[in-house]
Amino acid sequence: MVWPFALLGALAGLLLGGLPGAALGALLGLLLDRRLKLRSWRQLAERLGLRPAEDDHELLFHLLGRLARREGPVQEAHLRQACREMGELGLDERARQVASRIFAHGMLGVDGLRRSLQRLSGQAERVERLLRACWRMAWADGRVSPAERELVLLWGRWLGRSSAQVEALGRDCAPLPAPPEADGYAQALRLLGIHADSDPDTVKRAYRRLLSRHHPDKLAGAGASPARLHSATARTRELHEAYRLVRDRHGFR
Repeated sequence: MVWPFALLGALAGLLLGGLPGAALGALLGLLLDRRLKLRSWRQLAERLGLRPAEDDHELLFHLLGRLARREGPVQEAHLRQACREMGELGLDERARQVASRIFAHGMLGVDGLRRSLQRLSGQAERVERLLRACWRMAWADGRVSPAERELVLLWGRWLGRSSAQVEALGRDCAPLPAPPEADGYAQALRLLGIHADSDPDTVKRAYRRLLSRHHPDKLAGAGASPARLHSATARTRELHEAYRLVRDRHGFR
């Protein structure tokens, strides 16, 4: 066990005031360590946001393994999603093997995660990356079960996010509908949230409302993450195509 601030305080005190200064510095540092619950250099690095990416990967694949096993036997879709996450992170073969072992360990569900997640609270980008990856795993089989949603919401609370914030990320990570050409006119109607007998003004309002909500330029101005901008760009493209298909079928411009 190492008390990082106690050691730093002792060294600083020694340089500034000799042995009495070292004793005082160590005492003050120890009080700070206990206040912050720091017992190692690693915990100090976590508080300062300096932990290496590999540690984030370890926590990530532990969470993904836990989610994959939440509803019973792990499905092929979950394994494929884990591989996709490894690819997105650019892991080499050795790192993939490590991630796979962590994923398998996470499926056992024997380790507590609360303290590890709470330590990330306040680190917005890291928190969002973890939660988005969790939602992608939950959606891997095309649906999110109540048990999966409950688990992601719990983790979100430990990470300092409200249920509404976590749910919003879940909706944003939901699989995009197939392009309108795949299912034709009916799919375009579902994407726009309209009916076959909707009049042109209703169609235009629905299209403009959805376009305003998902347009990447608007989200970029609000400081959205690159992942969300990528998703918004794809959704905007689909809205354009769906509107074109419905407009052509209804015969208006």
